[in-house]
Formats: sequence, structure tokens, C-alpha cells
Amino acid sequence: MAQALNRLKESPSQTAGPYVHIGLTPNFCDITGVYDDDLGRVMVNDKTSGERITMAMRVLDGTGTPLRDALIEIWQADAHGLYPSPSERRGAADPNFQGWGRQATDMDTGLCTFETIKPGRVPFKDGRLMAPHINIWIVARGINLGLNTRLYFSDEETANAEDPVLARIEHKVRIPTLMAERKGGTYTFDIHLQGEQETVFFDI
Repeated sequence: MAQALNRLKESPSQTAGPYVHIGLTPNFCDITGVYDDDLGRVMVNDKTSGERITMAMRVLDGTGTPLRDALIEIWQADAHGLYPSPSERRGAADPNFQGWGRQATDMDTGLCTFETIKPGRVPFKDGRLMAPHINIWIVARGINLGLNTRLYFSDEETANAEDPVLARIEHKVRIPTLMAERKGGTYTFDIHLQGEQETVFFDI
């Protein structure tokens, strides 16, 4: 006879803790022999098309202190706005571009960097073009569910003004929390988990 399950309670949520680094970036944790290199560390090679850029990111808590044990994954289109995915139906993406990256933040500075290319524009579900952007996923100690956000480029003013996702953000004063600032070939982007400058996160 089957037993009713309403007597069972949901288990407590668990944060990422230190184990996410051991499982996903073992070389970063000085655990060798699992992978030659941590997956997602290298996104480009010498044949990748597009403008080469460096993304420098930090994850900051409510006091403005960098998290030193966060892990960040990014997904993005190639320079022509195509994703290296089996579900991409608009054309063939650049075979020399990974389109996905994973980095742990530095245990001393809280900084992580991605060597990538500036993405092209991708159509929204209604066909309107979105501004160049990078999708970001963050996990860390104290975060029960991974956080999703986007990075846009502050020097793409025209495209940003036309972006249908940015247009849906009700409080326009928060849009700058999604903008990366350029200095030379490097874009810097701080992700604020709490506080007055809290980054816009997406429920996806």
C-alpha cells in the first residue's frame, strides 16, 4: 500500500559552499589530474573572429566587499550574433569561439577575468534586435540559487536604447547597474548583490 508523502518535509537549501570550486574548477583549487585545464577557462583562439576584449568582473556584497569565493559563468553570441549551440537555426556560429566561459574569482582580490570577443546583436523573441550583451550566472557561499543577470556595454548607447529587455526594466535608474565601463580593451563590471547599487537580476 502506498504511503502518503505529506508527512515528509522539504530538505533545507544548501549554498554552493567550497565544493562548487572543487567540482567545477579543480585546477584552480590545486587538484590536478581531473582536466588538463578547467573547463570554460579559454573561450577564444588565434582564429576567432571579432573584437578581442577582456572582461574584468567582481561580485560585491552589501557592504561593497568583494566575494573571494564566487564562481561566474558567462554565455554569449559570437561577433555575428550567433550562438555556438545545436539550437541555433540562423546560421553557423564561429567554430573558433567557445561562447561559454567559467572562472572562479581570485581568492585574494575577488577579481575574475574573461578573455573573449565583443558579441554581436541577437534578435529578441519578437524579432527586434537586442543590444550586444553577455549572460551571467553567479554562485557563491551564501547563495542558495544561482543568480542570473546580464552585462551590457556602456559604449553601445544606440543599441542599448533600442534593447527590448532593458526597455522592460521599470525603474530606469537601475539600468546603469547592467553597464560595463570600458578602459582601453578592458570592460569592468561590478555585480552588487545588495545595497543601493544592487544589480538587476533576472528570474529565468
